[in-house]
Amino acid sequence: MRMKTVLLTAAASAAMAVTGWAQEPVKIGMITTLSGPAGYLGQDIRDGFQLAIDAEGDKLGGVPVTLMVEDDGLKPGNGRQIADRFLNNEGVKLFTGIVFSNVAGATVPDIVDGEAIYVSPNAAPSNMAGKGCHENYFVVSWQNDSLHESAGQNATNLGYKSAFVLAPNYQAGKDAISGFKRFFKGEIVGEVYTRLDQTDFAAEMAQIRDAKPEVVFQFHPGGLGITFMRQYQQAGLLDAVPMVVAEPSMDGVILNAVGEAAIGVNVSSHWNSDFDNEANKAFVAAWQKAYDRPLTYYASQGYDAARVIASALKATGGDIEDLDAFRDALRKADFQSVRGTFAFGPNQHPVQDWYALKVVAGEDGKPVLKTGDRILENHSDAYAAECKL
Repeated sequence: MRMKTVLLTAAASAAMAVTGWAQEPVKIGMITTLSGPAGYLGQDIRDGFQLAIDAEGDKLGGVPVTLMVEDDGLKPGNGRQIADRFLNNEGVKLFTGIVFSNVAGATVPDIVDGEAIYVSPNAAPSNMAGKGCHENYFVVSWQNDSLHESAGQNATNLGYKSAFVLAPNYQAGKDAISGFKRFFKGEIVGEVYTRLDQTDFAAEMAQIRDAKPEVVFQFHPGGLGITFMRQYQQAGLLDAVPMVVAEPSMDGVILNAVGEAAIGVNVSSHWNSDFDNEANKAFVAAWQKAYDRPLTYYASQGYDAARVIASALKATGGDIEDLDAFRDALRKADFQSVRGTFAFGPNQHPVQDWYALKVVAGEDGKPVLKTGDRILENHSDAYAAECKL
């Protein structure tokens, strides 16, 4: 059956070349967070994805595409309703865009069970990486735990013996603390789960001060991260207790908002704007030309998500009806990632390197993230072995 489909697709392509018929654009449904304090995360994913489309003249992998974008408002119910409409009213078979794990948990199962493909540019909760994995579910970013495992390893490498850990009380926050603790070899002297809508961290600052840790690890993405860092500084803790975080807690927007106070913070990441490879240089230059705002790893992941989709569309000639063929093409990850080395593991999550970054003063005196040593090499995640695809 697959051979017939391939032959028919080839014949159709030849006919279009002879007659000049236009190929119907492939619809890509992007459900993402565009509003509220975390709205810039989805905006960067959307705009990074769009850069890849623009580079090919409204195509991906040579195939015309239509990007359909809607705001979930960081509400799981909204995400699920949008997915249902895209699936059943618009006939969308290819999805991406979700930022937050609570939205992903409510939305992605309906997508993949509805015979559609979901390619995550960000959220990757633990329960969907192991026994709950699905053949139609791919992750380009990382598994939630793994980026914080890199922070735990970084804190261990830096010689810290005790840590206070904080994260919002939802799936990604729980995965963050689990990941950090899995690779941090010291003692956890305090563990706190904050609210996802919290704006006042005074009580947490007092707890940190009382616990006297050698280092603080915190995961607060988007506007939460800006608020936490500012209050940490105002409480006089930034100079007293060092901080080791993963990239969501010190992206380009947070760094720009906090300013010089962030100098000295240790960060771990799978990508940075200073990565010296051709794909990244082209991406950074395109972003700087198109947008007058800080560059974040969310944008890089949106771009990479588009490029891996482009590789599969190119391999299949834009045919996404044959899901077996499209999945096989996606698994090959035949594209140049802006982060360098990239491959999918057995659970269709990335196997990649992680690096130590540090906030330093740039040549103009403004703080920048500078890449240092590799922390983890060809790192997968803790749940891959449980996935049976």
